[in-house]
Amino acid sequence: MIFETLSNSGHEQVVFCHNKDAGLKAIIAIHNSVLGPALGGLRMWPYKTEQDALNDVLRLSRGMTYKAAVSGLNLGGGKAVIIGDPSKDKSEALFRAFGRFVNSLNGRYITAEDVGIDVNDMEWVLKETEFVTGVHQVHGGSGDPSPFTAYGTMQGLLAALNVKFGNEDVGKYSYAVQGVGHVGMEYVKLLREHGAKVFVTDINRESVQRAVDEYGCEAVGLDDIYDVDADVYSPCALGGTVNHNTIPRFKFKVICGAANNQLATEDCGDDVERRGILYAPDYAVNAGGLMNVSLEIDGYNRERAMRMMRTIYHNLSKIFAIAKRDSITTYRAADRLAEERIATIGKIRLPQMGNPTRFLGRTRGMG
Repeated sequence: MIFETLSNSGHEQVVFCHNKDAGLKAIIAIHNSVLGPALGGLRMWPYKTEQDALNDVLRLSRGMTYKAAVSGLNLGGGKAVIIGDPSKDKSEALFRAFGRFVNSLNGRYITAEDVGIDVNDMEWVLKETEFVTGVHQVHGGSGDPSPFTAYGTMQGLLAALNVKFGNEDVGKYSYAVQGVGHVGMEYVKLLREHGAKVFVTDINRESVQRAVDEYGCEAVGLDDIYDVDADVYSPCALGGTVNHNTIPRFKFKVICGAANNQLATEDCGDDVERRGILYAPDYAVNAGGLMNVSLEIDGYNRERAMRMMRTIYHNLSKIFAIAKRDSITTYRAADRLAEERIATIGKIRLPQMGNPTRFLGRTRGMG
């Protein structure tokens, strides 16, 4: 069953990582490494079943392949998940054990932070492998990627507003932001700096209260966010919130947010378009964090990172143009753009087999 699943999904390699002493149960998935080593974040989540964890890492790693390709990066797609509760199951041993598994892949997979993980956790991983991004700047990293992902999301939003409304006046419109974690809160901050009306929700009540107190947002219930009469829906938490149950409730005109895998199924993209809602494909919008940490491989430069993230606007504009030209949905246009690049480069490159480059200015096993 697993090999049949991998055959259908196109994955190159899946590694099941277990260390009883450290309490580690993790999965690393490498989807495609034609463009380069697979770079993708580590997610820690209390999955109900191991199958749920496998399904998530396979879906997320595939998304990273497309994200890197459509962003013009010389990187493949990978992802990792740790089964556990990030609020109580973290330990030095856990992350160092995970780091040893990453190191065993010899650079085919490069890890970074994702949901449930912060830059301090990555420091433990760094003690066992150099194939880590998003660590503290003192170790040659760029730090927390959340502000960069949020900045990139704003670039995608500007492109979407321009196509839908013919202008880029962020403050003129209202936003329903689902999820105010690291990235979502940074995105909310940017929206409020433009004077926009922002509705927020999150499973973490403290985060919601912070958005209300510090940024003047309006809080709504977890399920009520789908009924908000706002111009833009911005999913910034877990995926699948654009589904057959929520879409009929949408009054939104645009969907643009930082979450991965926003469409529960591909036909949800068709439903959204039939309702006249412009969907900004998630992996093109939220590529800012990936762009930022990708620069750590050859030596980080913040100015170059910010310049690179501004290309998200042009990538989205290109996707919208392809959709209009070919009379296809925007998510299919994004896939087409990514697949064409993979196919073209794939003719001159073989899959990445490991140790792609050395991380400059970084010392392993620090501390």
